[in-house]
This record gives sequence, C-alpha cells and structure tokens, in this order.
Amino acid sequence: MKILITGASGALGSSLKKIFRNAFCPTHKEMDITSPGPVSRVILGYKPDVLIHCAALVGIRECENDKKKAWLTNVEGTQNIVNALIKLTNNCYLVYMSTACVFAGENKKFYTEDDVPSPKNYYSITKLCGEMAARQYGNSCIIRTNFVPRQQWKYPKAFVDRFGTYLFAGQAAKGIFDICKKREKGIIHIVGDRRMSMYELALLAGSKNVGKMTLNEYDGPALTADMSLSTKRWKKYKIQ
Repeated sequence: MKILITGASGALGSSLKKIFRNAFCPTHKEMDITSPGPVSRVILGYKPDVLIHCAALVGIRECENDKKKAWLTNVEGTQNIVNALIKLTNNCYLVYMSTACVFAGENKKFYTEDDVPSPKNYYSITKLCGEMAARQYGNSCIIRTNFVPRQQWKYPKAFVDRFGTYLFAGQAAKGIFDICKKREKGIIHIVGDRRMSMYELALLAGSKNVGKMTLNEYDGPALTADMSLSTKRWKKYKIQ
C-alpha cells in the first residue's frame, strides 16, 4: 500500500513517519501544496492509496497577520489536493487533519462530531474551510484533534485557564493509524481521556520551569478557551 504524507516535517508528520515507515513524504520544494501543478504531478505520479494531509499554516498570529498566505495554504492547498485526487480515479483514501479550534470554546466543553463549529480566529476559519474542501471528496475522513510534541514547552509560560483533551503527537499519530486501518469516513475526533489545562500539559510533557499565565494576560488574536473534545464515533486515548 502506497501512503503519501504532507507536512511530514511537523510534529505530527514526524510521528506519522515512524508509524508509516515506507510512506512518501514530499518536501515543500517537491510539492508546494499552494501550487496546483506540482500537487497534481506528484499525486498523479505517485498514485497513493492513502494520503494524510497534515501540511498547514498553524500559527494563530501568523494566520491573522498574513491572511492571504493562510487562505492559500490551508484552504486552496487542500482544494488542490482534492482536485488532484479526483483526477487520480483510484479511490485514494484522504485523511484531512483539522483542529479542535474550529469550536468557540465558550460556555461549553467536550464538543462532539455533531456539534456545530464556530471559529474564533482566522486560523480556525481556514481550517474549517479546509474541512469543506475535503468533504467534496467522497472517500475522506476529517480528523479533529489537539496535540503537542512531547518535549520541553517552547514558551516561558502556559495557560492555567485554557483547556483541552490533549494528546502527544505520537498518540495522535497512533489514532490516525487506527482510523486508516478501518477506512472510516466523515468527521472523527481523536481525543485524550481527560480534560486538562495547558499548564498541566506542559508539566506532563516534562517541562519543569514553565510559568503560569491566564488568558487575561494574553494580548493577541482571539483564542478558543476550551478546546476539549469528546467523541461519539471513536475511542478515547489515554494520555501518558
């Protein structure tokens, strides 16, 4: 079985490469997803049986500051992949990686696949629009999750009042592997087994010197305060 992974240099993509060891992982130079021509050439040339689309512009500030780049990458890039798969005509299985941030996170927690998204920032808007592009392709699965790499927290502080059902990247990758085996379609949430703050997550990842902060101290684009997901379609994974 031939597997293609976009965005394989990121935290999730790197974890996926360890699971799908023979996957083809084109670099940005080999396949710039914002350019329809290279996307078609690579996909039609390689003819994958499974395509896991992780490539995205994920920085909330960066997306807010450069909306054109965010739209081109997250929305048009996904549409380019869908268009190429339609041309491929081999019924390749598409996995589109979305985010828990498509929900507002206000006065509610534990969003399921049935809940209606309500994005709070431009990053979230583009990821939701990417979902819409992926849904044009019949043999597809949209996965929403929230993960971090298991490593030292990259910021000096972490929120004590921003929550999620987080996983580490390796666990999210295992969830994707499980879903690919069953070729599930539609929207699925890959979630951790407990809700925790980002500060708790930082400590769990092994960061000892990370400080505490609240959303009141934050100055930037709107954030989803509660990113906790639940699932009606899939199992939960124990964060370790």
